[in-house]
Amino acid sequence: MAITVSATADAERTMIVATALDYFEGWFDGNAVRMERALHPELAKRGPGLRTVTKDEMVAWTAAGEGKAEDRGRSRRIDVSVVDVHEKIASAVVDSDVYREYLHLVRTDDGWKIVNALWQPS
Repeated sequence: MAITVSATADAERTMIVATALDYFEGWFDGNAVRMERALHPELAKRGPGLRTVTKDEMVAWTAAGEGKAEDRGRSRRIDVSVVDVHEKIASAVVDSDVYREYLHLVRTDDGWKIVNALWQPS
């Protein structure tokens, strides 16, 4: 039984990391499909100034290539740490050369989605 529980937990963590990478790599690659896949429709993304950014804004900015400019000339280091998983909710920290973000995720019928993000420049 413990092996099954552990395997399930590992699978959930792997899917959470994949969602965070869709979000970050999608942004840096200008891949709006990956960004769309990672975000919950009710996304609330905030930085130090506490302005709220929506899913639609993030997807549009990604498609316009805004993240590509921020990644130029930098290493593509993206470290994802899954801090906690409890049934249908999770928390993760992503550290890159460009941003540090704290993510809250929710498991939906379509997989893990980022519902809250708090960020600041690295």
